[in-house]
Amino acid sequence: MKILLKNATVLNPQSPHHSTDQDILISAGVITEIGDNIKYDKETQVYAFENLHVSCGWFDSGVSFGEPGYEERETLSNGLEVAARSGFTKILLNSNTYPIPDSKSIIGHLIKMTRGNTTSLYPIGALTIESKGDQMASLYDMFNEGAIAFGDHKHPIQKANLLKIALQYSQSFEGIVISHPMNKELAGNGVMHEGITSTRIGMKGIPSMAESVQIARDLEILKYAGGKLHLPNISTEAGLDLIRKSKKQGLNVSCSVGLPQLIFEDVELENFNPNFKVYPPIRSKTDQQALRAGLLEGSIDMISSMHEPMNIEYKKLEFENAAAGSLGLESCFGMLNKVFPLDKVLSFITRGVKCFGIPKPNIAVGATADLTLFDPEKSYRYSEEDLKSTSKNSPYLGIELQGKVLGSFNNGVLTLND
Repeated sequence: MKILLKNATVLNPQSPHHSTDQDILISAGVITEIGDNIKYDKETQVYAFENLHVSCGWFDSGVSFGEPGYEERETLSNGLEVAARSGFTKILLNSNTYPIPDSKSIIGHLIKMTRGNTTSLYPIGALTIESKGDQMASLYDMFNEGAIAFGDHKHPIQKANLLKIALQYSQSFEGIVISHPMNKELAGNGVMHEGITSTRIGMKGIPSMAESVQIARDLEILKYAGGKLHLPNISTEAGLDLIRKSKKQGLNVSCSVGLPQLIFEDVELENFNPNFKVYPPIRSKTDQQALRAGLLEGSIDMISSMHEPMNIEYKKLEFENAAAGSLGLESCFGMLNKVFPLDKVLSFITRGVKCFGIPKPNIAVGATADLTLFDPEKSYRYSEEDLKSTSKNSPYLGIELQGKVLGSFNNGVLTLND
């Protein structure tokens, strides 16, 4: 199959065609020609869009769907379709399915089920058996089967010696250990950021030190044990400062920040909308500004949309009792593009692949086509009709988004929005 993208503005600093308008011809999944007014035959499918921009395919370092175990929230098939329509051609799947992905057979099953889609799925294997935090899972077997990293989703590693052993053991195959940055004892039963707002509305808070204390411990263990450590979805200025210092010391640590923590601040919770209940929680304005600065300077390696579909019976409850989790894939680009310059946004949602050893694509003749198609200038009010996700728990509904994803191409498969 041949595909021709007409008059596309190429945005890829590594490409010789960066910031130029070009036709892009793709044949059998490979970019075969880039130039002006490319000639084509009748077997070529030609696509022309108004204000078409093309970048390397986007990456999300932590997505939840549902299947297996929670198909009513989201199936793998529809979830990958949502990701592709949202511009994400590569995602890491969190280890919060049922059964827990703690063996090579489950990892292999996830990979086998998701082949042939525009979006490539990289499963995160559980660090411990059933994510109970007691006994380390068979990391090497899962790695050989295709697990991209190892962590117990939203479950902090409480046993310090277990983290030390995991970091030491994983070095033999260059595995990556993911440690959820939250001290469970200090977080307690908190449901939002501990601060002026939580006091005013009478909600139990999660103090910032619940994150920074855990990060400090994990980084100290990393310094001793060596290895590769990833800290997902950091949310505080204090936590960021610790990571920044450790990177300067040469420690092999990477981190991500969640979309909600970049966009919102804790005052949004005054209306008790359960769609704003996420974990880690939305923090203060000071934390938000620090996280944005950390992204721009590179101390924070990547962004996660923190996409987590949740069925309505777990969200349509009083705020305290509602489950934590929000949709993020479909609104990620449009929200980021309101806050940051376009070139920075594209950097944030593509550069994280390096941390996980995933090959970074390029827009050049002879390169495998891994592309996201979008119009960065089109604005629209985000509504439930825009959601292709099975669940509808989005905090971004009703917000004016800046930038529209037109589709994506990867693995020889083109997915376009209606």
